Amino acid sequence: MRVRFHNLMAAGLAVLLAGCIAAWLLTREANPARVASKPHTAAAPVSTVDQRLFDTARGMTALAHTAEEQELAVAAVRFADQELDQDFATAIREAAVSPPPATGPLHDLATHIADLKTRIAAGQQRVAQLSKDASANAADKLELAKAQVALDQDELDDAQQDLARQGGDEHARLERALEDHEATQHNAPPLPKLSAEGPPGTLRGQIGWWLAAGASADQIAAGRADADHKTATLEHAHKTLEGSLGSAAPAPAGGDSDDDDDGTAAALAQLSRLSGQRKTLADLDKRIQTCQQLSGVYQKWLAVVAGQRRAALHLMLGSLAAILIVLMLAVLAHRFIRDAFGRQEDRRRLHQLRTISRIGIELAAAAVILLIIFGAPTQMPTILGLATAGLTIVLKDFIVAFFGWFVLMGRNGIRLGDWVEIEGVGGEVIEIGMLRTVLLEMGNWTSTGHPTGRRVGFVNSFAIEGHYFNFSTVGQWLWDELQVTLPPGGDPYKMAGQIREAVEHETDADAALAAQDWERVTHQYGTQAFSAKPAVDLRPSPAGLMVVVRYITRAPMRYAVKSRLFEAIVELMHQSAGAAQRA
Repeated sequence: MRVRFHNLMAAGLAVLLAGCIAAWLLTREANPARVASKPHTAAAPVSTVDQRLFDTARGMTALAHTAEEQELAVAAVRFADQELDQDFATAIREAAVSPPPATGPLHDLATHIADLKTRIAAGQQRVAQLSKDASANAADKLELAKAQVALDQDELDDAQQDLARQGGDEHARLERALEDHEATQHNAPPLPKLSAEGPPGTLRGQIGWWLAAGASADQIAAGRADADHKTATLEHAHKTLEGSLGSAAPAPAGGDSDDDDDGTAAALAQLSRLSGQRKTLADLDKRIQTCQQLSGVYQKWLAVVAGQRRAALHLMLGSLAAILIVLMLAVLAHRFIRDAFGRQEDRRRLHQLRTISRIGIELAAAAVILLIIFGAPTQMPTILGLATAGLTIVLKDFIVAFFGWFVLMGRNGIRLGDWVEIEGVGGEVIEIGMLRTVLLEMGNWTSTGHPTGRRVGFVNSFAIEGHYFNFSTVGQWLWDELQVTLPPGGDPYKMAGQIREAVEHETDADAALAAQDWERVTHQYGTQAFSAKPAVDLRPSPAGLMVVVRYITRAPMRYAVKSRLFEAIVELMHQSAGAAQRA
């Protein structure tokens, strides 16, 4: 089942890799798609200056990140500025010839301004005449005329300010708006600096580039839609104005008599109005052409961004193909290792090798995939420091176990065959590895001490963080103990003395050797020597009196020594019982 699963995984990865490579090849030479714009037929009044095209073009300069895009951004700003200047010129010209309001406060204020202009013109003409008069009182009249003209000019300025404040002077408002636009254009921020970096080499950067290009394409498409909408609006206004001019009646021809002065003035006014409308038509033609050029610039910019999106998609597909290749190599490496280690006879060893190799392959594949997605880290010293600190925390037990191995291999450590007790488990040391120690567990120390057949492993950290008992440091000597319940009816002190003599007889040789070994140890460390002679205690118990004997013996021979002592004590007790019966 596992082999079949690996085969299906390899086949799936192969299919995905083939599709990814095919898409990568197709996107390498793909032509950028054309973005179709939606027609806009809504008509808006053209007498009001609309700066949205210029503001949009100026705002999109921040999207230009290449030399080609910056050229297109500059062209878009230039065409939008031309269209805005033409709109200002048309609006200012129309505002200059527009008639004042027919009624209301604004009409009275406009009439007053017209009267002041007429009065100022007449006053200036009188000043010019008096300047030529050389009579004696002409100088006084000249000063009086100049003062009157200055007073009328001040009143005219105040009236014009009142008219502008009340919204009745469209010409002045447009001139101020034009000045603000020119100041804004003069103080415009520079274009963004071009980046010296090439296309991103990581999958994360390629995805970011693709998303950024998509967002830029949406903004550019919106700007192109605004330009097309403005073009449609201007064409509609041009058609409407052209139709009104075609249906207008021709101006009547003036007669030869003086009675035709009013008709001549009306004809001149009509001709002036028609001339202004013709100029507006010409301006509309220019603005339509400028908006069409602006739309063309946006169309080229969209093509450039579409090419960038396809380049980003091409790189993304290449990165995905690289990831799939890494995964396929990992699957094939798993199969190769499974087949290569299949000849191993030791199943446990085979499982260990397969597990270690699988973990190594997966870690290597994960590292390569992370490099493809995120790239090499830039702050290498910081990352190495953090990684080292993290590994130290995570691998603390392994590090302590590794250094614990050096402690165990030291002079006061343990050796193979030693009888030790670690964390309450006693047994014979059968393996001392770099990370763990293995014991062959023994039974209870005070009973038989037979092996249980269980292998117990300990991480070597116990040598540093905990403690252990070694019963084999010097000749494997240890104190053992046995307990004997005395039968009733005899002399307990005499029996205890006889048992002591029997134990001394059996352990005399071991006691002498143990005393010599311990003397060397105590002499080396400067401690006092102690006796290895057996000790016998007589204690009460529920069944009578009990003799407790402690004696020295070698750890490997403790069970055999205890058996001989029990035989000698039983024989001694039989002899004592027989003597008591004969007595």
